Formats: sequence, structure tokens, C-alpha cells
Amino acid sequence: MKDGFFKTAAATPSIRLADCPYNAEAILRRMEQARRQDVKLLVLPELCVSGYTCGDLFLQPALLEAVLRSLEAIRAGSNGSDLVMVVGAPLRSENKLYNCAVFIQNGVYLAAVPKTHLPSYGEFYETRWFSPAPAQNGSIHIGGQFVPFGTKLLLCCRQLPQLCIAAELCEDLWAANPPSVGHTAAGATVIVNPSCSDELIGKAAYRRQLILSQSARLCCAYLYADAGEGESTTDMVFAGHNLVCENGVLLDQTPLFQNGMAISEIDLFRLAYERQRLTSFPAVSAEGYQKIPFSLSPVLTRLSRPVSPRPFIPDTEDGRRERCEEILSMQAAGLVQRLRHTHAKTAVIGLSGGLDSTLALLVTVRAMKKLDRPMEDILAVTMPCFGTTRRTKGNAQRLAEAYGVRFREIDITASVNRHFADIGQDPQKQDVTYENCQARERTQVLMDLANQTGGLVIGTGDLSELALGWATYNGDHMSMYGVNASIPKTLIRHITAYEASSTEDETLRRTLEDILDTPVSPELLPAQNGEIAQKTEDLVGPYELHDFFLYYVVRWAFPPAKIYRLACCAFGRTYEPDTIKKWLVSFYRRFFAQQFKRSCLPDGPKVGSVSLSPRGDWRMPSDAWATVWLEEAQAL
Repeated sequence: MKDGFFKTAAATPSIRLADCPYNAEAILRRMEQARRQDVKLLVLPELCVSGYTCGDLFLQPALLEAVLRSLEAIRAGSNGSDLVMVVGAPLRSENKLYNCAVFIQNGVYLAAVPKTHLPSYGEFYETRWFSPAPAQNGSIHIGGQFVPFGTKLLLCCRQLPQLCIAAELCEDLWAANPPSVGHTAAGATVIVNPSCSDELIGKAAYRRQLILSQSARLCCAYLYADAGEGESTTDMVFAGHNLVCENGVLLDQTPLFQNGMAISEIDLFRLAYERQRLTSFPAVSAEGYQKIPFSLSPVLTRLSRPVSPRPFIPDTEDGRRERCEEILSMQAAGLVQRLRHTHAKTAVIGLSGGLDSTLALLVTVRAMKKLDRPMEDILAVTMPCFGTTRRTKGNAQRLAEAYGVRFREIDITASVNRHFADIGQDPQKQDVTYENCQARERTQVLMDLANQTGGLVIGTGDLSELALGWATYNGDHMSMYGVNASIPKTLIRHITAYEASSTEDETLRRTLEDILDTPVSPELLPAQNGEIAQKTEDLVGPYELHDFFLYYVVRWAFPPAKIYRLACCAFGRTYEPDTIKKWLVSFYRRFFAQQFKRSCLPDGPKVGSVSLSPRGDWRMPSDAWATVWLEEAQAL
């Protein structure tokens, strides 16, 4: 349970209809299988002790007595384990029969939750046998124990306050006002749903989307256990579609018709943070709810849930292409509005032949097309100096020619040397002044050209550079509209690759591919044998690591130890743990120290869930200390 991770499962046992002793054994086998995999919460299908499709047999006392005996066998079999198991069973109370989810742990019945919404349409006839849940909580007698009974029950973990479990059953989810809405408003973070949903064409996709949507709107984990093999096939078939979802994300699901087990860890700290962050999420109102405490042994949960090393980038090729197109459209839309509003006659871009300025040009080309303006309204400027290589300079020129934009080359070497003389800088002293003089000279040239042509300087700096402060203050840090401000470096690579794969211009494609192959560099130190001497990732660390850290620091506010743990899972085959720790410490140092640069950023469009704009998502004092974070990171 360290770091808020809690292992859960939703499973389908193979049952025999109305053979309760057989079903109890099948349930206990599933429980043992889950225990071996360190599962702490196991959800099984609706009425799985008896079978859902018993029909009028539910009115037979023999079946209901067999259910109680089998529940006792399941309860006894749970002795010695802190795994919380949820099984479906028909239970009698006050001369009524209820379709219930029964919570069992370590030989004790914790709670019984009756179904609220009983379907009696189409192939369903539940009101023939069952009564809907009573309005108020009460108790029910099971195996000599009085058990809390009702829909407003919350199972709360003593050792992990963020773990609060509530239940709804099958049709409850499909109703217009599902009970889970009230459960989460009362504090539930995990919703379990024992279900028996028959399979129809297209229903699996609809069911999955429904559960994903419910977990997203309620900011909760949702465990759905579906009936499968053993239910009657007289008129229906059941596929055992089990799902584990968390806040709109599918963590695991089982294939249809295989009676499998979906297993994953839910991140309770993540859910708690999101509820805290979203001011629209209601404050806890647990009036009428009964809290039932239970205990779990604190353990280190082994992670099996996927941890992507590229959290900003979709996993599938189709997903990446769709994301790239969407981002380009959003960036261009922002720039179109700014060009219109300012009546800018030109868009001026410092084109270096690197990734960031390439993306800025792609966006500006799209914007001009949307405005139905000629490409000559874009002025691309390359400004070679001490570190510029033939490769990057040539790519900048070929890129400008391919898009038909105006292109100027302005060598700033003489200007920078003159400035060195003015301020008394030794040209042989290749320090930060040596580097930043070049960056600021380039920005001055761009600003003045924009004034000359009545235009705007289009910023090229990206989100990763802003996080690390890898920008010269009032140099490449400054522009009149920063189109890349919320795009991380790892994603810029994919957008550039997308553009390369989409073009029919062979020269443009080769140019873009060569830009992708070029090491990321500000090219501020003299080239060596015509090759780039200054490689950014050698100096500040791999961008794929920093983008990973950035995502979890800013979007989810994870502490250093948790980010380190996730990074080791994501990059375990790429980087040694000491390397990950080194760059994590470096990230925190730079992130805190460089906030002053982010406090005065130019405008730029937000396109994703992570932004460092001082006017929008990220409000941080420039003089905050990183001590707390660094101490934790250094102690790893």
C-alpha cells in the first residue's frame, strides 16, 4: 500500500447453476488465486453463490438455505487472510428477498449491500423474485452474525484513510441516477459492482465506455465483475467481461468468454489529489451513511499496472497521429487569433534547423493557410555564429524553401564580438556570458525585424525547456507569442515525425528526418570538426526522463520517492537507478531555481493537461525553496 497503491481484482468463477457448494469451492479457488497475487480486494459477479439465472428457483427455500451454508463455507475459507472479497448472493430479510453484494474478510461478514434498481424489461425479470433495497440502513442475519445491511455503507480502511469502498450492483450503474454518485459524494474512492450482464453485439464496448465514464466523472476506481460460464444459456449468453478502471483509465480487462481475472493496482493517492484539486468535486457529505472500519496489513504493493515512459504520448500509432494533428490544429488556432487581433503583417521566426523552431514554423504555416495568406508573410531568419554547423544551417534553409517562406541569413558573429568588446568579455572565455550574448543578440535581431515588417516574433521554446530553465533570460526565453509553450520535447519529436510521414515532398521529408536525427543543441559553443560540440542532453540530462518527472510533479503532485519508483518501473531497462536519481535531483534543483523565468512568459496556447503559464495552471513564487523535495530525492 506504499505510495497509495492498492492491488485489486475482478474475476469470474466457473459455476454450476443452483449448485451452491460447487460454487463456493469455485469462489474459494478464485480467492486463493487472488491471494497468491497479493490482491487485497477481490470482486466476484452478481449472485455468483447461486447463479443469476436460477429463475423461480429463487423462491425455493432449499436454494436459499444452500446459499447460506455456502456463504458460511466461503467465510470460513477466508480465515487468516486480510483480502476483502465481495460475492453476490440472494438473501432473505423481513420476508423479502434481496439481490446482495456480501463483503467478507478474515472470517467475518463486513457488510451486505442490496441492489437498488431491479430490471424488469427485455430479458430481465428481477422484480418477480427480488425487492429493491430499503431506503434506510439496517442489519441482516447471516450465519449467526448481525451484518450491516443497506445501500449507504462505506468500508473504510484504518491503515489507509484514502481507501473507502462502496458497492452498487449491475443495473444500478445503468440507471439515470446510479447509487455510486451518492457513494463518492460521501467519500467512497472505490466502487465495486458485482454484475451479471448478458452479452449482445456491441454491448462490451458500450459497457466499457460506461464504466470508464463513471469512474472519470466520479474520480474513483471502479471494479466491475461480470458473470460468465455456468449461467443458463436458455435465452442469453454471459461473457465474463471484468474491468478495473481508475478515473477514466482502463487499467485491465479480461477477454470475453474466458472467465478470467482482471488485476491491477489502483492509485488512491492520485484519486485523493484529483478530488482535492478539482474544486467542482463536492465536499464529503456522508449523512445517512454508515462507516464500517476494517484493517489491512501494510505491504509494499508490487506494481503490474502499466507505467508509460512517455506519459505525454499515446501508446498506439493511430493515437499518436490523432494527437499530433489535434495539437497542430490547436497551436495554429491560437496563432491565427493573435495574428488577426494584432493585425500583424508578418510572422518572424528564428529558424535554427532544430526541433523547436521547426515545430514553430509548421504551426505558423498552418496558421497562414487558415488565414488564406501567402507564405511570404512568414519571415524565417537563420543567424549563424560561433557554434552553428553546416548541417543545421542547411536544414533551416531547405525547410524555409520547402514551405515557400521568406528566408534571411544574418550572421551575428561580428555583432557579438563587438558586444564582447563593449562589455570587456574575453572571446576565449567560453562561459555563460559567452553563450547568452549570442542568444540575446538573436532575439534583438528578431524583435527589430518584427518592428521593421510590422510583425510578431513567434516563440520557439518548449515546455521541457521552461521546466528546466534551459533558456536565456530575455533571449530565446522571450517572444511575442510562444506557440510551443506547452509542448514537451518528447512530444515535439513525434509531431515532427508525423509531419515528415504526412508530406509528399521528398526533400521536405528528408529534411525533417535529418532534423529529427540531429542532436538537440543550442549551438552556442564552437563546433568541433564541423560537428555539434554542445549536446543539451549531456548537460541537463535526457529529456525523456525530465518529461516524465515534469508530468508527475506538475500534473499529479507526486512526491520524489513515488516518482522515482515509477521511473524505475518505466525506465528500468534503459537507465540505472542511480542515473534516474541523479537526474531527478537535478530536475528539482533546476525547476525551483528557474521559476523566475516562467513568471514572465509570453502568451502561448495551452494544449495539454500540463502547463507552466504564470497566468494559468502554475502559480509558484520565484523564491520558493526546494529543500523538502531535494532532501527526499537525495535520500532515495
